[in-house]
Amino acid sequence: MQTTRVWDLPTRLFHWALAVCFVALVFTGQTGAFEWHFRLGYSVLTLLLFRLVWGCVGGHWSRFSSFVYRPSTILRYLRGEGNPLHSVGHNPLGFLSVLALLGFSLLQVFTGLFSDDEISSSGPLTKFVSGKWVSLASEYHADIGKIILIVLVLLHIAAILFYKFKKGHNLVASMLHGDKQLAEPVPPSRDDAASRTLALIVFLLCAGLVTALVRWAE
Repeated sequence: MQTTRVWDLPTRLFHWALAVCFVALVFTGQTGAFEWHFRLGYSVLTLLLFRLVWGCVGGHWSRFSSFVYRPSTILRYLRGEGNPLHSVGHNPLGFLSVLALLGFSLLQVFTGLFSDDEISSSGPLTKFVSGKWVSLASEYHADIGKIILIVLVLLHIAAILFYKFKKGHNLVASMLHGDKQLAEPVPPSRDDAASRTLALIVFLLCAGLVTALVRWAE
């Protein structure tokens, strides 16, 4: 067995920051703290934009190219015909989970930008669309999208528990320190000062883009 860096620091920080924001968004949405709800929403949009870019230029196992699988590969994995490399980063089912979480999170943030609670808070882009669109976006954001994301997160947690107690894979630990014990040599993810500096620059650019969008809309 050898220790291999699988999850670089930027990916780990993204993961835990998104988890914290998700919990806080549910809380602020339910308690009516909409000023903070919007701030957290902008933070999530920044994180998601960062992850999309980092999925192209980040560490080896954080790149989409390392875990985007064909339907045939997913079917073979479900039949128990998986490749040993599938246990390093995201396996085929993990790919579906990532795809669903990123996709529906982006949709949730997008609809939030066009939502209006008809009391005191409205998204910054509501003025640019019709009332019908605002109504549809608000309904999806407040009811449908929220439930979908909660279900996806619960399924994600259930999968983590399954791999922990049924297969003996501690996915949480590897997402904390970034390393996995592997029997075969595989390419490690780059995680040095240069890559972390690049991640910081990408994150700041994404934050600047979101800030510029909000200020332009207001």
